[in-house]
Amino acid sequence: MALAVSVLLPLTTYAHRAALSHMKARLLVPRPDRWRAETYTEIIVWEVPRRVPGSAHRYKYRLALIDRRECVLRYDNETGKGDHRHIGPQEEPYQFTSIEKLFEDFEAATRLWLDEHPHYR
Repeated sequence: MALAVSVLLPLTTYAHRAALSHMKARLLVPRPDRWRAETYTEIIVWEVPRRVPGSAHRYKYRLALIDRRECVLRYDNETGKGDHRHIGPQEEPYQFTSIEKLFEDFEAATRLWLDEHPHYR
């Protein structure tokens, strides 16, 4: 089902909103998963008609690990920035190869973070 990009717009930077407003996007994965009492992931993946500026593919995504209302891990491709990930306060490039690999990498990073922070805060 094609959805208007107006639903996608909160995932993009303000400067590029007008340029994307006429395109169609398809929501592929709107999935939250609970890992423990106050810890969950938010996974949103869109397939868009053209590649996202800064990325070499046609996916717009945000995969986030939230612990006690704080985003502690995030993989995303903010318009103009390209594919990258945030681990705590640090940001680093991410080499996107496929959606499947993105999910694998995010799950591995999530499990590692949870193992290293069994009693976060």
